Amino acid sequence: MPRYLSLVRIDENNAPAEGPSPELMQRMGELIEEITKAGVMLDTAGLTPSAQGRRVHWEGGQLSVTDGPFTESKEVVGGYALMQCKDMAEAIEWTKRFLKTHEEHWTVTCEVREIAEG
Repeated sequence: MPRYLSLVRIDENNAPAEGPSPELMQRMGELIEEITKAGVMLDTAGLTPSAQGRRVHWEGGQLSVTDGPFTESKEVVGGYALMQCKDMAEAIEWTKRFLKTHEEHWTVTCEVREIAEG
């Protein structure tokens, strides 16, 4: 069965300063439990703010490391979900349900991609 990676993209400049509400965390926890019991969720986690991250770049035979935050980026990856689904349609349905756990003041985009096997 194929695996899919859902990259959760957020705009850190427009995300609520206080972070997710307790109600959002509860809804998200309930959905993650449901997805896990369905045998779909393989792994999921949120990521620390980009200010705590680093970018390692390779160009022209040279490496560079840039400290976050990454001001040239409007959106950053704020989390991920690794799912095993029968097809892309099922991965999209679970991702839609995840996005709907958020209150209206959130702007969240998920990029869902099948993992290349072999």
